[in-house]
Amino acid sequence: MTLRWPAVPDEIRQGWPIILGASLGIATGVAILFLSFSIFIVPLTEELGVTRGDLGKVQALIIMAAFGSPIIGRFADLYGVKRVYAVSSLIVAAVHVCAALFATTIVHLAITIGLVGFFGVGSGSVVLSRPINAHFRKHRGLALGLMAMGVSVLAMIAPPVINAVLEMGGWRGTFLAMAAASVCVGIPAVLLLVPDSVKAGSGIGAAPQAPADYQFMRTRDFWLLTFSLITMSLATAGAGSQLVPMVRDAGLDAGTAALALSFFAAGTFMGRLGGGWLLDRFEPRRVAFLLTLLPALGFVLLLIAPGVTGAILLAVMVIGVQQGAEIDIFAYLIARRFPIAQYSAIYGALVGLGWIGNVGGLVGMGQSHDMFGTYAPAQIAAIFALALSSVLLLLVSLPRDETARPA
Repeated sequence: MTLRWPAVPDEIRQGWPIILGASLGIATGVAILFLSFSIFIVPLTEELGVTRGDLGKVQALIIMAAFGSPIIGRFADLYGVKRVYAVSSLIVAAVHVCAALFATTIVHLAITIGLVGFFGVGSGSVVLSRPINAHFRKHRGLALGLMAMGVSVLAMIAPPVINAVLEMGGWRGTFLAMAAASVCVGIPAVLLLVPDSVKAGSGIGAAPQAPADYQFMRTRDFWLLTFSLITMSLATAGAGSQLVPMVRDAGLDAGTAALALSFFAAGTFMGRLGGGWLLDRFEPRRVAFLLTLLPALGFVLLLIAPGVTGAILLAVMVIGVQQGAEIDIFAYLIARRFPIAQYSAIYGALVGLGWIGNVGGLVGMGQSHDMFGTYAPAQIAAIFALALSSVLLLLVSLPRDETARPA
C-alpha cells in the first residue's frame, strides 16, 4: 500500500511566497526582543544597576503598541505593506543600535522599549496579515496559521541562539545582532516575496481610495470583536505571564513546571495551524466560539486537579491552543466582515484597544495572587471572561459571500 501526501491546494501553492515573506518578516521583527526579554534581565540589572522590578516597569512600556497599532495600520492601508514594514523595521533596528551604543541608564532603556513598542507594530501581524487576507480566500485561515508559524519557530529556536550571542557579545552585542537580523533577513524577505498586488486580492500595496475616516468604529460588529478580544486577553495574558508559578502552585516541581512551557508552546503551535485549518472548513464563528472557550477547560483543570501532572500539562496545552489561534480568529473575521482596503486600520484599532485586556490580565493575575495567596479567584474570573468572549464572537455578522461584505 502506497502512502500519498495530501495535495497542496492551488491557492497555497501559488501564494506560498507571500506566506514565507510574511512569516520571515514577523519572525525577525520586534517579536525577537519581546519573546526573549527575560534573557536580558540579569545582565541589564548588573550593568545598569537597577532591580528586576524596575525592568518589569520598563517592559510594561510595550503598551506603546496600543497607540502605534491604529496609526501604523492606517499607513499600511494608504502606502502599502512593503513601505510601512521597511520603514518600521529600519526605525526599530536603529533604536536597537542606539541602545547598544549609547544606553547607560534605565531611562535610556525605557525610551528604547517605548519606541520599539510603537514602531514595532509595523513588523507584526497588523501589517503582515494584510497581504495574506488580500490574496487568500478559500484557504485564508490555513495561510494565516502558516504565517504565524514564524513566531512559533522563533519561540523555539531564539532563546538558545540569543543566549549564545549574549555570552559572546553581551546584551549590547545581542541588540546589534537583532538589528542585523531584521535588516538582512526580514526586510529583504518582505520586499522580495510579498507583492504589491495580486490577481486574487486587492489592496496588498497602497489603497489610496480607502476612506480616510474611522466609520467602522460605529459598527456593532467592530465592538463585538473588540470586547471579545479584551475579555479574552484579560483571561489569558496574565496566565501566560504567570505560567510557571501558576503550575508550581498547582503541585508541579520545578522540572515539570519547565516542561509545562514546552506543552504551552506545543499548544500555540497546534492553535496557529489547526485553528486556521478549522476556520476554512467550518462555520468560522462556531470555530472561534469553541477555540475561545477551550482554555476555560484548562482553568477548570487547574482548579479541580491540583497535583495531577497529566491534567495540569493538558490544561497548559489547551490554554496555549487558544493563544496560538488568536491571530487566526481575529484576522480572519475582520477580513470576512470588513473591506480589505481598510483592513490594517481596523485590525490595528482592534489590537490597540485589545491592549486594555492585556494590561489588565498582566497586572490582575499577579495582584490577585498577592491579595488572596492563590491564583484560584483569578482563574475563576478567567473562566467567566472566556465564556463572555466566546459568546460575543458568535454574535458577529458575516456575509455568506465575500462579495457581499458590508460597506
